[in-house]
Amino acid sequence: MASKASSANIPRSGAVSKAYAFVSTWEQNAPLTEQQHAAIVSLSHAVAERPFPVNVSQDQISGQDNGLSVSTKANASEDSGAMEAVLVNTHQFYEWFMDLESAMKSETEEKYRHYVNTLTERIQTCDGILHQVDETLHLFNELQLQHQEVATKTKTLHDACDRLLIEKQRLIEFAEALRSKLTYFDELENVATNFYSPNMNVGSGHFLPLLKRLDECISYVENNPQYAESSVYLVKFRQLQSRALGMIRSHVLSVLKSASSQVQATIRGTGGSKTAVSEGVEASVIYVRFKAAAGELKPVLEEIESRSSRKEYAQVLAECHRLYCEQRLSLVRSIVHQRISEFAKKEALPSLTRSGCAYLMQVCHLEYQLFNHFFPSSSEDVSSLSPLIDPLCTYLYDTLRPKLIHEANLDFLCELVDILKVEVLGEHLSKRSESLAGLRPTLHRILADVHERLTFRARTHIRDEIANYLPFDEDLDYPAKLEQSAETVPVTTSGDENPDVFKTWYPPLEKTLSCLSKLYRCLEPTVFTGLAQEAVEVCSISIQKASKLIAKKSSPMDGQLFLIKHLLILREKIAPFDIEFSVTHKELDFSHLLEHVRRILRGQASLFDWTRSTSLARTLSPRVLESQIDAKKDLEKNLKTTCEEFIMSVTKLVVDPMLSFVTKVTAVKVALSSGNQDQKPDSVLAKPLKNQAFATPDKVAELVQKVGAAIQQELPVVLAKMKLYLQNPSTRTILFKPIKTNILEAHSQVQALLKSEYSAEDLQTIGLVSIQELQTQLDGLL
Repeated sequence: MASKASSANIPRSGAVSKAYAFVSTWEQNAPLTEQQHAAIVSLSHAVAERPFPVNVSQDQISGQDNGLSVSTKANASEDSGAMEAVLVNTHQFYEWFMDLESAMKSETEEKYRHYVNTLTERIQTCDGILHQVDETLHLFNELQLQHQEVATKTKTLHDACDRLLIEKQRLIEFAEALRSKLTYFDELENVATNFYSPNMNVGSGHFLPLLKRLDECISYVENNPQYAESSVYLVKFRQLQSRALGMIRSHVLSVLKSASSQVQATIRGTGGSKTAVSEGVEASVIYVRFKAAAGELKPVLEEIESRSSRKEYAQVLAECHRLYCEQRLSLVRSIVHQRISEFAKKEALPSLTRSGCAYLMQVCHLEYQLFNHFFPSSSEDVSSLSPLIDPLCTYLYDTLRPKLIHEANLDFLCELVDILKVEVLGEHLSKRSESLAGLRPTLHRILADVHERLTFRARTHIRDEIANYLPFDEDLDYPAKLEQSAETVPVTTSGDENPDVFKTWYPPLEKTLSCLSKLYRCLEPTVFTGLAQEAVEVCSISIQKASKLIAKKSSPMDGQLFLIKHLLILREKIAPFDIEFSVTHKELDFSHLLEHVRRILRGQASLFDWTRSTSLARTLSPRVLESQIDAKKDLEKNLKTTCEEFIMSVTKLVVDPMLSFVTKVTAVKVALSSGNQDQKPDSVLAKPLKNQAFATPDKVAELVQKVGAAIQQELPVVLAKMKLYLQNPSTRTILFKPIKTNILEAHSQVQALLKSEYSAEDLQTIGLVSIQELQTQLDGLL
């Protein structure tokens, strides 16, 4: 316990604390392995129990109950250092034991003192080590600070180097950019030297690259006007470009002229006539050899076309187009003119139009192919070939124009329209629309002239042959003309008209329908509508005039049936035309001007008063009057009126006695109902109806017999005439139906009067047929 207290009271120095901290840090930073731990545990178990000393054993210690005796002599030989004493009593034993215990304690404390001394030495050693460690750490901290300082300086140096590298790269890029920009300005001298060289020409391989470089320099200088002297350099570059483009134009003209000369020399070398040349050598010489001779222009022209988006090159390209067309025109002009002249001498107007258009389309197609060989990118623009195609087309137009002006045949003019619209514009131009596009304006111009001439001749035809037609005697010989036609060509079983029935028509009707059928497919709808309205109107008027003449010459019924027949035919034949037969006429009405002038002369209004309604502007401004004329409605109206007149005339022809009788009876009844009160009873008006002079049974029987005779004799004659004029049974049925209705209505009225006013004996005397019998009789007449 004393040793523990002594050891516990030993103060710990700072070195010891640092040693323990160092050991702890060492243990954490350098931990033992499992094998090393196992070795320490085994070693601790080995020294856990301290063995007895050699001079002490269990056998030497014994205890007796009756007393204790220790013999020191027995152990004297084994341990010379033991006490040599003889223990007689207990006191001696305790003394001996206390001495022995003191010796043991002294021996034990000696071991701990030795351990303490060892630990103290080690602590001192550790304090020295820790002191060295402190110095080492201090030196390490100084070294670390120096390292940080060096690292900072190194980073600063690196950053400076990076900045210098970036600055260097920026300066290099700036120098390169400056050099690239200055290159465009430096090219002026190089390009000028080459362009002004006597050896430079358009055909040279260096010309097009120099021209491309010149364009690049011009574009750059134009896009950067902020650079010094950019305007001066731009002017110089423009001058060089103008010179280069002038060289191109001269080169193109030279090559085209050379090619034309070669072709003309070849044509003259054939020794044949112009006709032989135009027919046999035309394709091989004028086109094939010209293409081969001018093949060297293709690279230059393609280069110009690729830059045609620029104004300068577009102008040069247009100039090249013009030069090309001039040279080509000088080669083909005479041949085309001669060929069209030959057509005009040999052929009539329709065949001349067909042949001339076909030949001109062939020429245009060949010229388009040749032009496409020289200018592949410009061939889509039709106007590029206009200087060549228009003069060639003019030859055909100038040839056809005089013949069109003097052509009066409507059939020829309609045939021309078919040729131009269907064959030329419809078939050929639609198949080769691109190559023949230049011909289209001339063809439309010719077609417009044909339309104009056709319209004029159609109006003249309508005026002379329809409106002012003077009928001959045979034209008005009705119904004999129809009877003769019926005997020659009988009506078909179906009731339809035979193909030659138009011969029985009134000539203006046949001419009107023939003219309209020709014009319908040839003229524009608006033009045809006006002509059709005029033709139908004057035709209807002409038929009405003829109807009046026939009524005077033959009979009123023949005149009516003639008019009905021809109006029906006219209405039927114009129905397929998909137009409106109505036009709006606008006229200027100056009738109000007279009153204004009178007021001005009287001083009631001023001529120069521009603020009032009587101003000069209002005074001299005509009024526009619009009037709409519908020929088809007028035709329907005239037809309806004529049919009603015919129905009434036939009705009066058959049942006029009955109608007169009913009228008289009605008048008598009205007089009786409104008679005066002071009238005498024996007055005539007071008599019964059958006692009236006009209504006696005998008189009534007489009129019934007249009506019956008319039904038996006159009505079949009327129906025969209707069949002669109106070949369609349905038409006759429709027209006869109101006649039958009127006859039945007249009999019904008379029958009602007879039943109310006459006796059964009187009715038997009168002998009026029943309505059913009469209806059966009328139906049998059809």
